[in-house]
Amino acid sequence: MIFYNPSGAPEMACDECGCRWFDRIRNACYECGAEVPAEKAAEFERALETFRQRAGGQQTQDRSSTT
Repeated sequence: MIFYNPSGAPEMACDECGCRWFDRIRNACYECGAEVPAEKAAEFERALETFRQRAGGQQTQDRSSTT
């Protein structure tokens, strides 16, 4: 599952137990050991890319408003 922290950045949590800690080598939750399905990992990567694009655009906009 994907949720968004107060700054708007996506974070991934385990669909099984809600834990937010993952063993990236085994691609599994530290708490319950459930594997992260490939489609969930891809969904998270898309959310990260969207966040990066928004954050990059916002930084550019912030800089232009100060000049």
